[in-house]
Amino acid sequence: MARQLYSSGSSYEPLIGCSRAVRSGDLLVISATAPLAADGRTTAAEDAYGQAKRCLEIIAKVVSEAGFSLRDVIKTRVYFRMQASWEQIAKAHGEVFSEIRPASAFIGVAGFTNPEWQVEIEAECHRAQHP
Repeated sequence: MARQLYSSGSSYEPLIGCSRAVRSGDLLVISATAPLAADGRTTAAEDAYGQAKRCLEIIAKVVSEAGFSLRDVIKTRVYFRMQASWEQIAKAHGEVFSEIRPASAFIGVAGFTNPEWQVEIEAECHRAQHP
Protein backbone atom coordinates (compact mmCIF):
# COMPACT_ATOMS: atom_id res chain seq x y z
CA MET A 1 0.00 0.00 0.00
CA ALA A 2 1.27 3.46 -0.90
CA ARG A 3 1.66 6.12 1.73
CA GLN A 4 -1.69 7.79 2.36
CA LEU A 5 -2.24 11.20 3.95
CA TYR A 6 -5.29 12.20 6.00
CA SER A 7 -6.21 15.84 6.42
CA SER A 8 -8.28 17.57 9.06
CA GLY A 9 -8.88 20.44 6.66
CA SER A 10 -6.91 22.79 8.88
CA SER A 11 -5.22 25.71 7.15
CA TYR A 12 -2.18 24.96 9.32
CA GLU A 13 -1.42 21.67 7.56
CA PRO A 14 -0.05 23.16 4.30
CA LEU A 15 1.54 26.05 6.20
CA ILE A 16 3.43 23.75 8.58
CA GLY A 17 3.84 20.90 6.10
CA CYS A 18 2.06 18.20 8.07
CA SER A 19 -0.95 15.90 7.96
CA ARG A 20 -3.57 14.92 10.54
CA ALA A 21 -2.38 11.35 10.02
CA VAL A 22 -0.19 9.27 7.73
CA ARG A 23 -0.77 5.63 6.86
CA SER A 24 1.92 3.40 5.47
CA GLY A 25 0.78 -0.19 5.10
CA ASP A 26 -0.32 -1.53 8.46
CA LEU A 27 0.94 1.54 10.34
CA LEU A 28 -1.09 4.70 11.05
CA VAL A 29 0.55 7.62 12.84
CA ILE A 30 -1.70 10.42 14.11
CA SER A 31 -0.29 13.88 14.76
CA ALA A 32 -0.69 15.69 18.05
CA THR A 33 -4.40 16.39 18.25
CA ALA A 34 -5.75 19.58 19.82
CA PRO A 35 -9.21 19.93 21.37
CA LEU A 36 -10.86 21.73 18.46
CA ALA A 37 -14.54 21.87 17.60
CA ALA A 38 -15.67 21.60 13.98
CA ASP A 39 -15.70 25.42 13.74
CA GLY A 40 -12.02 25.58 14.77
CA ARG A 41 -12.67 26.93 18.25
CA THR A 42 -11.30 25.34 21.39
CA THR A 43 -13.64 22.81 22.99
CA ALA A 44 -14.18 23.06 26.77
CA ALA A 45 -11.70 25.91 27.27
CA GLU A 46 -11.59 25.55 31.07
CA ASP A 47 -12.04 21.77 31.27
CA ALA A 48 -9.05 19.43 30.84
CA TYR A 49 -11.30 16.35 30.92
CA GLY A 50 -13.57 17.78 28.21
CA GLN A 51 -10.59 18.75 26.09
CA ALA A 52 -9.07 15.27 26.39
CA LYS A 53 -12.41 13.70 25.42
CA ARG A 54 -12.52 15.92 22.31
CA CYS A 55 -8.95 15.02 21.32
CA LEU A 56 -9.82 11.33 21.65
CA GLU A 57 -13.00 11.78 19.56
CA ILE A 58 -10.93 13.36 16.77
CA ILE A 59 -8.39 10.54 16.99
CA ALA A 60 -11.14 7.90 16.90
CA LYS A 61 -12.57 9.50 13.76
CA VAL A 62 -9.31 9.41 11.78
CA VAL A 63 -8.59 5.88 13.03
CA SER A 64 -11.92 4.79 11.58
CA GLU A 65 -11.49 6.77 8.34
CA ALA A 66 -8.15 5.03 7.79
CA GLY A 67 -9.77 1.61 8.19
CA PHE A 68 -8.36 0.88 11.63
CA SER A 69 -10.01 0.27 15.00
CA LEU A 70 -9.19 1.77 18.39
CA ARG A 71 -8.04 -1.76 19.26
CA ASP A 72 -5.22 -1.17 16.76
CA VAL A 73 -3.82 1.72 18.85
CA ILE A 74 -0.46 0.59 20.19
CA LYS A 75 0.88 3.89 21.61
CA THR A 76 -0.42 7.23 22.79
CA ARG A 77 1.42 10.34 23.87
CA VAL A 78 -0.48 12.79 26.01
CA TYR A 79 0.95 16.28 26.37
CA PHE A 80 -0.59 18.41 29.10
CA ARG A 81 0.03 21.95 30.24
CA MET A 82 -1.14 22.00 33.85
CA GLN A 83 0.30 19.41 36.24
CA ALA A 84 -2.86 19.44 38.35
CA SER A 85 -4.99 18.35 35.38
CA TRP A 86 -3.22 15.09 34.55
CA GLU A 87 -5.72 12.95 36.50
CA GLN A 88 -8.71 14.42 34.63
CA ILE A 89 -6.93 13.79 31.34
CA ALA A 90 -5.96 10.27 32.45
CA LYS A 91 -9.62 9.58 33.30
CA ALA A 92 -10.70 10.47 29.74
CA HIS A 93 -7.84 8.38 28.31
CA GLY A 94 -8.81 5.43 30.51
CA GLU A 95 -12.44 5.60 29.40
CA VAL A 96 -11.28 4.91 25.84
CA PHE A 97 -8.26 2.69 26.41
CA SER A 98 -8.77 0.80 29.71
CA GLU A 99 -9.36 -2.49 27.87
CA ILE A 100 -6.93 -1.81 24.99
CA ARG A 101 -4.04 -0.60 27.16
CA PRO A 102 -1.62 0.83 24.59
CA ALA A 103 1.86 1.90 25.58
CA SER A 104 1.46 5.49 26.74
CA ALA A 105 3.35 8.53 27.94
CA PHE A 106 1.98 11.51 29.86
CA ILE A 107 4.27 14.47 29.33
CA GLY A 108 4.00 17.87 31.01
CA VAL A 109 4.80 20.80 28.73
CA ALA A 110 5.20 24.56 29.17
CA GLY A 111 2.45 25.41 26.69
CA PHE A 112 0.83 24.97 23.30
CA THR A 113 0.35 27.08 20.18
CA ASN A 114 -3.03 28.17 21.53
CA PRO A 115 -2.96 29.14 25.23
CA GLU A 116 -6.54 27.82 25.70
CA TRP A 117 -5.41 24.27 25.02
CA GLN A 118 -4.71 22.19 28.10
CA VAL A 119 -3.93 18.93 26.30
CA GLU A 120 -2.86 17.44 22.97
CA ILE A 121 -2.83 13.72 22.23
CA GLU A 122 -1.14 11.72 19.49
CA ALA A 123 -1.47 8.04 18.66
CA GLU A 124 0.07 5.23 16.65
CA CYS A 125 -1.85 2.26 15.28
CA HIS A 126 -0.70 -1.02 13.86
CA ARG A 127 -3.12 -3.40 12.23
CA ALA A 128 -3.01 -6.69 14.05
CA GLN A 129 -5.13 -9.79 14.38
CA HIS A 130 -7.32 -9.56 17.46
CA PRO A 131 -8.58 -12.56 19.42
